[in-house]
Amino acid sequence: MSHASSPLARDEVPGVRLGLGPNLAQFSLLVVVNAFVGAMIGLERSILPAIAEQDFYLVARTAILSFIVVFGIVKALTNYFAGRLSDAVGRKSVLVAGWLIALPVPFLLMWAPSWNWVLIANALLGVSQGLTWSTTVIMKIDLVGPRRRGFAMGLNEFAGYGAVALSALATGYVAAVYGLRPEPFYLGVAFSLIGLLLSVLLVRETHGHARHEAKDHSEAAHSATLSQRDIFLRTSFTDPNLSSVSQAGLVNNLNDGMAWGLFPIFYMAAGLSLERIGWLAAIYPAVWGLGQLFTGALSDRVGRKWLIATGMWVQAAGIALIVLSTKFSGFAAGSTLLGAGTAMVYPTLLAAIGDVAHPAWRASSVGVYRLWRDLGYAVGALLAGIIADALGVHAAIWMIAAVTFASGIVVAIRMRETRRVGNPKHDRGRKDRLSGPIHNNENPNEGDRTTNQIEPIRSNLVYLPAPEEG
Repeated sequence: MSHASSPLARDEVPGVRLGLGPNLAQFSLLVVVNAFVGAMIGLERSILPAIAEQDFYLVARTAILSFIVVFGIVKALTNYFAGRLSDAVGRKSVLVAGWLIALPVPFLLMWAPSWNWVLIANALLGVSQGLTWSTTVIMKIDLVGPRRRGFAMGLNEFAGYGAVALSALATGYVAAVYGLRPEPFYLGVAFSLIGLLLSVLLVRETHGHARHEAKDHSEAAHSATLSQRDIFLRTSFTDPNLSSVSQAGLVNNLNDGMAWGLFPIFYMAAGLSLERIGWLAAIYPAVWGLGQLFTGALSDRVGRKWLIATGMWVQAAGIALIVLSTKFSGFAAGSTLLGAGTAMVYPTLLAAIGDVAHPAWRASSVGVYRLWRDLGYAVGALLAGIIADALGVHAAIWMIAAVTFASGIVVAIRMRETRRVGNPKHDRGRKDRLSGPIHNNENPNEGDRTTNQIEPIRSNLVYLPAPEEG
């Protein structure tokens, strides 16, 4: 039998244990590494639109937002190949490569003589972010196993977006005191060097943990044969759960791309200083990051679906509040709502992918999901820029709010719950009523595999519905 998507199912890995406890040191290290990944993107959040206007005299909103389009397209494509690469050559090699590509980015931004240099820097940043962030996500999923996947993703995204917030705040402050360039980007030199050294010297390979989980998976023989085309189609279109997650991820980053590019311009037009814009650029990812400490674990207890749908609606409300406001307090309240809604959604989407995707092709499925999710940056920047140039900034922001609300409706209608909570009797009834393969998503006793195989009907089963039911 050929194994088109991954060798995971056929490899034996002795001495590997899944779970947060046995892997706490490496898990914690990966949280720290991801904080430096997030800090690199935070360099641009509060000041790059101002640099576009003041240093390069760009006026058209579409031109100003072009750096986000480049970043989003490149990062999205890199995400897709990062998953496949990490299955083929291992996670650590991909992580280190991502940090090496990040090294020239702050120098290009601080010395750029033209806007094209900024676009090149953002292309490199997109490759780096796609490799590093994707890999830290996959490695944490590998380590913790299925039981605390939502909690793991919450910690991962907390570290990344908490660092985005701190970096945005720091660069806004440095820019207000010393100027837009080059001083704010000195921080990026430090971030990239520290991230690279930690990854090279201390991070260990986690590929074996995924192989270990694949051995215990009830669908291993079938799922390991999926081709990359099958994985792409299933994650993007045919599986109701995976495709619902993918569209929600795209729309989430669509509104984030708009927030990244248009909100600083919107705030400048309202008369806010660079320092206050820096605070607003920090509030949104700070609430987003901090909230994920709770929402990831919450999704392990209450399920994924309604946390995702409600989170999209909260995001839409936050965007609407910002565009309706005229003062700092209203902008801050809207940013808080936007961050809270994103916190509800972000780790939960990744956890839902982990629920449904088999370990043998999970990394590739995560790559497909992140392809669609980060294409949202490009789609959001293009859509917001075109509408802003044609109808004004207010109209562009309102349109993004409407699209975000509609995405929540899609999740509510199309997606099924992927994380089963409740009592076993309820879940047995669900098993009888639903078609499609069943995944045993719990492994409390690493040594007791027979028990896990004989008694797969547990309180947190995942049901893959038949395509015609979606």
